[in-house]
Amino acid sequence: MNSNLQFDFTVNKETKMVYIIREFDADLDLVWDAFTKKELLDQWVAPKPFTAKTKYMNFEVGGKRFYAMVGPDGKEGWAIQTFTSISPKTNFKMHNAFADKDENPQLPGSEWDYTFSENNGKTKVSISIYNESLTRMESILDGFKQGYTMSLENLDNMLAGLK
Repeated sequence: MNSNLQFDFTVNKETKMVYIIREFDADLDLVWDAFTKKELLDQWVAPKPFTAKTKYMNFEVGGKRFYAMVGPDGKEGWAIQTFTSISPKTNFKMHNAFADKDENPQLPGSEWDYTFSENNGKTKVSISIYNESLTRMESILDGFKQGYTMSLENLDNMLAGLK
């Protein structure tokens, strides 16, 4: 990771919120596509040695992404995301929940809000995540922080290769 790029990961247990700010050395169009196109998402979103496998993705308000994180042993952990708001190239929001292989969500889930901005050829992504359940948030927090940090490093590497 380029150490000159901003990266913050903050947790507020009182409000059940996680805040992530990450800057990328790439233009807005490319970073937006990396977060909103399944063929790009599957290349970076899983922390190694896991891989991501999107069964389907319909990026529109009310649309869904159904995908699995696949472990090196082939075990699949499924999740379903429902897009609730999209403002092209600036913001999108979604509800995220773990699910079984038949698309049945395991509630409660979390509300994700992504905001994108560009300045001097660098793109900043600000993510706020509201967890419906503090117990759920606390149970996954350590692994999530480590895994998502690795995923964002994967994205850094992918963007460098696409420039």
